[in-house]
Amino acid sequence: MSNITNNLPTSNQKRIQILDIFRGFAVFGIFMVNVEIMNCTFINQDAFARQWTSNLDQFSVRILQLFFYSKFFPIFSFLFGLGIAMQTIKHLEKNKYSSGFFLRRMAILFIFGGLHVILLWSGDVIHLYAILGLLTTLFIKKSNRLLIILAVFILIFPFYDQIFGFLFKQIGFRPESALEGYSSEEVIRIIRKGSYIEGIQLRLSEYIANIPILFFYLAPIAFSMFLLGLYFGKNKLVYTIDQVVEKIKKPILIITIITNLYRVLFLFVLPEYDIYKDAVFRQVFIKFMVLSDMLMGLFYLWFLAWLVRFRIWKKILAPFTYVGRMALTNYIMHSVVGLFIFSSIGLGLYETLSPYQTMLLAIGTFVFLVVFSKIWLQYFYYGPLEWIWRCLSYQKKLPLLRVSNIK
Repeated sequence: MSNITNNLPTSNQKRIQILDIFRGFAVFGIFMVNVEIMNCTFINQDAFARQWTSNLDQFSVRILQLFFYSKFFPIFSFLFGLGIAMQTIKHLEKNKYSSGFFLRRMAILFIFGGLHVILLWSGDVIHLYAILGLLTTLFIKKSNRLLIILAVFILIFPFYDQIFGFLFKQIGFRPESALEGYSSEEVIRIIRKGSYIEGIQLRLSEYIANIPILFFYLAPIAFSMFLLGLYFGKNKLVYTIDQVVEKIKKPILIITIITNLYRVLFLFVLPEYDIYKDAVFRQVFIKFMVLSDMLMGLFYLWFLAWLVRFRIWKKILAPFTYVGRMALTNYIMHSVVGLFIFSSIGLGLYETLSPYQTMLLAIGTFVFLVVFSKIWLQYFYYGPLEWIWRCLSYQKKLPLLRVSNIK
């Protein structure tokens, strides 16, 4: 009985509510961006975007550019690294740490991610998290200084494109060739009216074509944030979050103002100058933009932690906790909704929704997930995917149904 009890979820009283708010907020922001890609894949995006010229659509695009693009992936990555640290420390304190457990846990997550790509959507990142998460566990006992240095170095290192490009050339791998057989019209036909098998084939081709983005761009950001989350978790800063928020208040506000000024310049001023079009300088500008977006994401976390200290804001932000407690399930649920809305197995609305309509769809979906998660958690300890993941990780069937709700 005690073994089963040890593996039950943390009680509501003992849960760190701010972490659930963080996770729920991250899930919301990720879908706000992903739903736009689900509505129009990268291969068609430029031409598709040019047709939406209304003030409402342009306003929606600006909202996404300023407040969502590239900001929530770092948040999600930071929280994943933090989760690894907290779980590892918990196991170490109980003298139950096992590298086999984390290997099994990440292997299962990788399978979830692979199935996500094949069955639902090519834009999955949790398989990448599984790979990098396993690597992150190797740094749990490293010094704080090393974690910070590595996190910064991995983030600012400028030659990922060249290194991977050289390696791909040596083995004759051309990821862009995966979509060469698909015209824009064919992509639209398959997603709107094609068979589910055709959809799987297209998703796999999209995944292969997007490998450079996944490993040149997203992987360094994710791993850097994993290490920063690991640092935060190792030092148990989440348990003194109020003090941390006050301590870093002045520097984070100064950094946020500076980086936001740069982001505005990058989006609305620099494109008018020739220097922006220079290949070398453009890469530098983009790197600074990535850093600015990442720092904006971390500012969001600081701001939420600052707000939640006030009773009224704690109540307002409470709905995020329901989604956050089932973050994996809700992340996958986004793709289920997207597949139904946009593809031939549902409504077939691919490339028919405008920017403001996709934004409303994301908000409406999140409201649905809040209600669904709240009801689910009244009767079950875990989200369905969280339960499967936990059972397979611990190699035992854990209780799911709350006994108190059995009539």
